[in-house]
Amino acid sequence: MPLEPLPGNSSDRSAVVVRKRGSKKMIFQVSAGELSSEMLNISKKSASCFVNFSRLQQMTNIQAEIYQKNLEIELLRLEKDAADVIHPSFLAQKCNALQNMNNHLEAVLKEKRSLRQRLLKPMCQENLPIEAVYHRYMVHLLELAVTFIERLENHLETIRNIPHLDENLKKMSKALAKMDILVTETEELAENILKWQEQQKEVSSLTEQSTCS
Repeated sequence: MPLEPLPGNSSDRSAVVVRKRGSKKMIFQVSAGELSSEMLNISKKSASCFVNFSRLQQMTNIQAEIYQKNLEIELLRLEKDAADVIHPSFLAQKCNALQNMNNHLEAVLKEKRSLRQRLLKPMCQENLPIEAVYHRYMVHLLELAVTFIERLENHLETIRNIPHLDENLKKMSKALAKMDILVTETEELAENILKWQEQQKEVSSLTEQSTCS
């Protein structure tokens, strides 16, 4: 910024220098020949309070910008997470499913009385219409159902016997002990029978010899 020299006192060879800074004017009075660059630099320096204020303003602006960017990132994340839910195709499928369910419920409400009567009436001894193509599959299905029911009954019986397992084990141990006793007695009886047979053979042989003599 250019200096504005003012007429000074010619006797002491001094000069008045005016330095403009914004709306203020700074007036320096220096002697002739003593105006140096250092004095001019002093006039150019800004006050520290204004520098700190500008830095604080910059930091505030940066923080506000960071906060705004974080909000934008969060919105993008939410949009990404909800993209599948709010996608038009997904919404169309959901709408179709709800429409089908609504139609089904309307049909059920229309046939409410007949459905209630059918539920109250037993289904025993009624023939269900099945196409001939599926008859062989029904036969196989019935066989599987019978096998499944038999296995289910066995499993249920096993489950019912679980609380009495200890008692059954005790009974089994007693039965095994009795079986061992019976086996021992049977072996003894078999030995006695063999001995008796041998004795009978000896008696018969002696009888034959006596008759021959």
